[in-house]
Amino acid sequence: MPPRRRPERQNGLVSRCCPRCGGELQPPDLMDSRWRCEDCGPVSPLHCALSNTAEVLADVRERVRSVDGRVPLWCPWPMPAGWTIAGVAWAGDERTGPRATALAMTGPSPISPGPAEIVFVAEEPGIGLGTGLAGRTGADPGSCLDPWPTNPYGRGSPRSQERPAGRLATDPAGSDATAVRVAASARLRASGHPTPLWAIDCDDDCCTYVGEARGLWLMAIAWPAEAGYLLAEDIALTDLADGIPTELVFGAPSRQLSPHRRRE
Repeated sequence: MPPRRRPERQNGLVSRCCPRCGGELQPPDLMDSRWRCEDCGPVSPLHCALSNTAEVLADVRERVRSVDGRVPLWCPWPMPAGWTIAGVAWAGDERTGPRATALAMTGPSPISPGPAEIVFVAEEPGIGLGTGLAGRTGADPGSCLDPWPTNPYGRGSPRSQERPAGRLATDPAGSDATAVRVAASARLRASGHPTPLWAIDCDDDCCTYVGEARGLWLMAIAWPAEAGYLLAEDIALTDLADGIPTELVFGAPSRQLSPHRRRE
């Protein structure tokens, strides 16, 4: 099989890229109104900025704000000491608007010497951006939560209802039958609400945590794996769609916003 072409770059963006594997997409046509990946099927195209500036972030923020029932654009605030914004991406098309967002940040590793990077992802069920960035297959991280039971509805989904800490539901119908009580691996605050996160299996060079906030998947993917210790600190996430702090510092563009598929 010939290698697939790299996603084309237009207007400073890597456009029409698959959020699950990073591959090229087929555009909508008379037979199908959806964007399609040869390997993953119909998907929401990923748009990842090549430049990393306040103007690019403001543009993505306006796109997010234009959608009813919008997804958050999560960012730690205040930022950990020495950390900067490293890039932003969103998945969706002109009809739907953003259905997933990703914000990358970089700074000193909390454990080992050298730099580290963390990407915070918010996404609707079925998009697959977070699992793609973590090197996983599948459209949702629910199936990665071993030893949790398989979702009988065939797709993992968070839901926004009050429940005891350390409990996450994977049932899109809202039944407690598939809710499992497991000790959380990390905790942070999303818009002031305590938010537990659970570790999932991923590429050896990173660590990945998954939880839910506002009824959507919330994922944190850190490189190298030791950088995940940053989440042991008192991290508070703010939604940049509600306002962008003028004190944010922008660094070099991240290379971690491009999805990849783990080689088995």
